[in-house]
Amino acid sequence: MITFAKFFKVNLTVFAGLALSVQAVEAPKHIDVKQLSKKVEDVVVPLPNEVFGALNKLGGVNWREYVRNDKGSNFTERPRIALLLGTVIADGFIAVQAEDAPTVKEIGQRVLGLAKGIGVGNSITPHAKAITEAADKRNWENVRRELDRTQNSVQSAMNEVHDEKLSQLVSLGGWLRGTQVLTTVVNKRYSDEGAELLHQPDLLGYFQTRLAAMPEFNMKLLQDIQAALVEVRPLIDVADGRIPAPAVKRINEITARLDAAIITKSQ
Repeated sequence: MITFAKFFKVNLTVFAGLALSVQAVEAPKHIDVKQLSKKVEDVVVPLPNEVFGALNKLGGVNWREYVRNDKGSNFTERPRIALLLGTVIADGFIAVQAEDAPTVKEIGQRVLGLAKGIGVGNSITPHAKAITEAADKRNWENVRRELDRTQNSVQSAMNEVHDEKLSQLVSLGGWLRGTQVLTTVVNKRYSDEGAELLHQPDLLGYFQTRLAAMPEFNMKLLQDIQAALVEVRPLIDVADGRIPAPAVKRINEITARLDAAIITKSQ
């Protein structure tokens, strides 16, 4: 589920939607998340399609239930818009995996609207059109490609106007949404191999460092996310990478709360 642009190339945590029938593939005895990743700025970045493909091999997953129909609130604060944009892009990958064409098209337009809200709409317009056209044709590979390009274009455009911090918040929003879904899946049918996909301490440390460098964004939501990442860090930073079931459940509770806060006006 993931690839992002210049500064971080994260297409963070993508999930699925349609009841995918898993072919008879032998489940791996050990999953090394580093083999399903890119290394950018000395940070291991998990690639969503590969990570969730590995998860599928561990047992059938009904991804349809993870498609989200709530479009989220409308915000005026650019940091909030950036976080929401990240979650919506992640939701786009989920809808693609679900082969849910109407939702994919809605998300394409939602991404365009949010991108305009942070001043990079022009770079997204051609991708939004291509997403709609590919979804109409049920060409899911093209939709995935355009979602990747959308993320790259958003972050490249923000970096060009020196909005790197907003670009980082897009990545953070996507990671939180992806981690929430991943932990939900693993929590329902726990396995050591599935939980090992959550072992991303370097990536978590990256987000902690970046959030600490954003004092100008005096926002309760970001403060709550910072505090939550401090709680999550010891749950995933385990020596052998085997995260126990109670820790997976707790990570799910934390990320679900943060994801809900991102898409509502309550904070």
